[in-house]
Amino acid sequence: MNQNRARALAQIRVVLSRPSHSGNVGAAARAMKTMGLSRLYLVAPQCEIDGQARALSSNALDVLDGAVHCATLEEALGGTVMAAALTARRREYAAPLKWAREAAAEIVDTALAGEVALVFGNETAGLSNEELALCRLPVMIPANPDYSSLNLAAAVQVMCYELRMAALAPAAARTGRDEPATFEDVQRFYAHLEQALIDSGFLDPANPKKLMPRLRRLFDRAALEREEVNILRGMLNFFQKAGKS
Repeated sequence: MNQNRARALAQIRVVLSRPSHSGNVGAAARAMKTMGLSRLYLVAPQCEIDGQARALSSNALDVLDGAVHCATLEEALGGTVMAAALTARRREYAAPLKWAREAAAEIVDTALAGEVALVFGNETAGLSNEELALCRLPVMIPANPDYSSLNLAAAVQVMCYELRMAALAPAAARTGRDEPATFEDVQRFYAHLEQALIDSGFLDPANPKKLMPRLRRLFDRAALEREEVNILRGMLNFFQKAGKS
């Protein structure tokens, strides 16, 4: 494995949002360690790290015990330059999705530039539309369409395997992209954009008509760089000042 791409695996955090079964958390830790990943984040877990979790983690107790607990998904995504979210269905207004193998290659390549999150939802309900909107890349595992139900820990295993295979593959030629925008950069830009649209009268906050989800999808496709976010926010500031004068 290329040393740089091996280091990329250390830049990937596996985020479980609201997991409800301790056994799945333990099995997910084991799945991660077998593929060389170690950074587990738990968002508002609905279960304890109990004996079952420890038993199913096997010898991955270091991953389990080192898990970072977060109150919100926003907190778990802090400092990342990309978040990829597992979903079992296509969502309206979501960015274009990728299959697991193609997404894994992009995740590993992006992890060379900064931290990346791979996000999984609750065992029963998956990720909400609001949670998915926080993630730039929706990902699907190409399961049997007649029976696509996949256990949480099994889904983690599949994706961790694909990430390891992507890390083992020769690196694609990089296009010289500048520093990617962080999660916080992008969220601040979206808040600024929404306020500017409201200030201009273009967006009625009482009747948003799905405008912001559509705009988020547009900019998510662009994979904004930090300098691009700075330019866009500078433009918004200029337009807001011009509108007041």
